[in-house]
Amino acid sequence: MKINIGLAPLMILMSAKSYAQLISGPYLGQTPPGDTPQVFALGTVSTVHREHNAFFSPDMKTFYLTRKDLNVNHWSLIAYELRGEQWHETVVGPRVGRPLLAPDGVTMHMGKYIMTRREGSWSEAKSLGPMFDKESWGIMRLSASASGTYVFDDYKSGDVIRISEVKNGQRQRPVKLGPEINTGLYNAHPFIAPDDSYIIWDGVRDSGFGDSDLYISFRLKDGSWGEAINLGDKVNTSAREASASVTPDGKYLFFNRTTPSRDADIFWVDAQVIETLKPTN
Repeated sequence: MKINIGLAPLMILMSAKSYAQLISGPYLGQTPPGDTPQVFALGTVSTVHREHNAFFSPDMKTFYLTRKDLNVNHWSLIAYELRGEQWHETVVGPRVGRPLLAPDGVTMHMGKYIMTRREGSWSEAKSLGPMFDKESWGIMRLSASASGTYVFDDYKSGDVIRISEVKNGQRQRPVKLGPEINTGLYNAHPFIAPDDSYIIWDGVRDSGFGDSDLYISFRLKDGSWGEAINLGDKVNTSAREASASVTPDGKYLFFNRTTPSRDADIFWVDAQVIETLKPTN
């Protein structure tokens, strides 16, 4: 199956030319932030173009993001790969949806589509399956946990977030999450923790700091989801915060911030912000 982006068929492969060599060291050689978010790799990753949707592979040796080249108005999926001691930038292919790796490291979710990596190359993008094809959902971002739980947004049905779990080895039909998550003007771009313990997403609520803010809901002991908690005024501002992910090592939260002076940059902050919000009972 080929997916058409405009008139061009999509064939996403990892055979694209590597054209830039970067510095060495963990996290692309960047100095880790504390509890105040910092722009990630300014001038290298966060550029004059529009960067979104950053995440690492489980082995922390590949860093992905989507970038819109404002000169040609074209979105691409970009990878920074650690080869030996150096990071190299590679164009994976056109962006489809808001890509996100599953915890297995070889499954890339792209909205209603999916591709897998074998022997160093990515497959063609294929449908996620009949359960998702038959519905008229508008999926931008789908996030998977290690247990196979899917959470995804749906902009065609009122900007809500849905969940699909796996029970007794069977994929369950997606259902809309409750008002603790689906409240406000819109909710989008969810990220579920690999262990199913929380969901982070962006949304607009009257109680927020301005534009969209990042919220978190923790899974309670009875399996239900707790009330949405705003990530606070260090992470959220009057600008637009969106598209969060947590590094596989659990140390850092990545997200987007869009301000009047810059189009969209990738920020990161110590993931301790999540721990401080976790319910004590």
